[in-house]
Amino acid sequence: MKTRSVLRPHRDSVARRLGIAFGVLTALIALVGAGAVTGAVMENTVQDRIADRLQPAWAANMRLHNEAVRLQRSVRGYLLLGDRDLLEDYRQARDRYPGLLDAVRRHATPGVDGNLDSQQRQLAAYVQIADRQAKASPRSEQAVKLARTGSAAFERFADTNQQLQAQLGSEIQRLQDRSDTLVTAGTAALAALVAAALLLSLYTARRITRSVVHPLRQVQQALGRLTAGEHSTRVRPQGPHELRAVAESVNQLADESDRLRRIEQDRSRLGEIARQTGVRIRERLDVEDVLDNVCAGMGEGLDADYVFLLLRDGDSPLVPVARAWSAERGILDTDEQQALPGIPAEVVRDHYRRGTTWVVPDLSGYLTDTRPVPGAPGSFGDIGLPEANRAASARLGLHAVAVVPLGVADEPLGAICLARTRPERPWESVEIETAESMAGGVARALHTSMLYENETRLVEELRALDRAKSDFLSTVSHELRTPLTSIVGYIELLKDEDTGPLTEPQHKMLDVVARNAHRLRTLIEDLLTLSRIESGKYTSRKKPVDLCHLVASAVDAIRPAADAASVHLHADCPGRPLVCEADSDQLDRVLMNLLSNAVKFTPQDGQVRVRAAQQDGHAVISVSDTGIGIPAPEQKQLFTRFFRASNANEAAIPGTGLGLTIVRTIIDNHGGTTELHSREGQGTTVTARLPLSATDQTTADTTTH
Repeated sequence: MKTRSVLRPHRDSVARRLGIAFGVLTALIALVGAGAVTGAVMENTVQDRIADRLQPAWAANMRLHNEAVRLQRSVRGYLLLGDRDLLEDYRQARDRYPGLLDAVRRHATPGVDGNLDSQQRQLAAYVQIADRQAKASPRSEQAVKLARTGSAAFERFADTNQQLQAQLGSEIQRLQDRSDTLVTAGTAALAALVAAALLLSLYTARRITRSVVHPLRQVQQALGRLTAGEHSTRVRPQGPHELRAVAESVNQLADESDRLRRIEQDRSRLGEIARQTGVRIRERLDVEDVLDNVCAGMGEGLDADYVFLLLRDGDSPLVPVARAWSAERGILDTDEQQALPGIPAEVVRDHYRRGTTWVVPDLSGYLTDTRPVPGAPGSFGDIGLPEANRAASARLGLHAVAVVPLGVADEPLGAICLARTRPERPWESVEIETAESMAGGVARALHTSMLYENETRLVEELRALDRAKSDFLSTVSHELRTPLTSIVGYIELLKDEDTGPLTEPQHKMLDVVARNAHRLRTLIEDLLTLSRIESGKYTSRKKPVDLCHLVASAVDAIRPAADAASVHLHADCPGRPLVCEADSDQLDRVLMNLLSNAVKFTPQDGQVRVRAAQQDGHAVISVSDTGIGIPAPEQKQLFTRFFRASNANEAAIPGTGLGLTIVRTIIDNHGGTTELHSREGQGTTVTARLPLSATDQTTADTTTH
């Protein structure tokens, strides 16, 4: 019935009124169009006859007359002047005139055939005379007689030709007058039809204005007031059926807008509560504080009577209540909380897998027996609530319950149960949406707090372990120095042969012992340095130091080792000092570590070059070698303690993996930077940049300028 009423116009409808008016208007427009088309067709017919037949015939007849005049003029000129070239013009004109005569006949109307036949005969008679004239001698007696005869014959042709020309022109003028009459009459008819259409349009517009525009204006004004914020505005239905329907629709829209506005206000209010609760939750990383803030914030913000927050406890089959809140008493004490039953873990897992809030509008019907709860997760939806949960719910008087899942990624953490004891206050959709939004932040906050507690515990354990390791390294290093000093002293005594002469093999064995003692002492010094760095006791005593002097001393110290390994050692330093505020002993250790590494990892006949230069207010020290290089994937780890490149281990080159760590630490303590560039099999370059002292920098700038 509704569809039929929509499709069939109402008796008092705008559609019916407009249909009648536009029907008549359409008929008038059709008449106007038909009259216009008819007049245009008749006009085109007349013009086609003029353009396709009469005007071409008139033009062809004129060309025929002109060609005949040319023929006469040519032959007469020949007779008067004796110019034989004129005879050629005459012959050309005589050959062309039959075609022109045919063109006139082709376009002319059937009524002029007699005239054309006369022209053809007269022109043929003249041509016969003209042919005789063309054979006569110029200015002779015969030529004069033939000229008189030919002129008379040509005049007869010319008269006949002019008669046809006048007849064709008269016909053209008659048809043109007829065309003008048709245009005038058609214009008048169209004007009358257009005037009738305009009168009908004015009449229709007046009727529509009175019956349609006024109600529409009221609707427009009501919409304007609604848009301006006058939400109580409504429209009085009046006018045709459609306009009454529009007014009712506007009123329904205003009612719906009021409803949505109330929902939006609730959503904004709850959103602000959720934001404030989130801020309170994020203020502290302590799990206990987060639980308290979650329960209190959600309970107060969502007007709940009870809030129960359940959290998983490892692989336990039961998820216990971690925190409980009451609108009357706030956070419940530990004994009351522990007396509340938990939820089976399989229910929590299924609930989180579904990812939706479980809402029970009226829980009272499921508290007397184990009836399945529709839509409930896990066993709750199969066999109902356990007896302990039913007893606790009945004791607290829970009525409307909403349970929101908690979790991060694929890991369920638990659930938040929001409960009301008032039957007149069921959970609304906007409140459930807010609870779900808050639950996402709660889950992240709880997960972060738990991770923070675990990390804090692990950090403390690692710090304790690191302190034990540092203490161990310091103790072992100190304990090793005493026996090592004794070993080195006795080696020196044996080499001095205070206890008697030594054989050559014994000297070689003592050299091996001395080298290994030196390596062990270097290792102990590195460990002690590392221990002082980690404990914060590695300080620098800075004073002006000439880096060029340090480089020269380090090269001299390392040169015996380079010569023994057949490695070419070069040093490039500027002619002027490079002064830095630095600890000379520590920078000397940097240079010795870099140079010893370069010599150690460079094969025989290789090159090691140390450069010192001034650049952009810094002293730049670089040590380059042509050694085994470092694999690209391992270069980021080179400054890590005890790390050694894989190719160095494979080549069994001795080392502790602490040299570069100590180098970077010393350079960092001096406000500098360290860079390393290496290609496996081609060599390595380590560059250290240190700020120049203010005095030296000023001197360098002056020299540069």
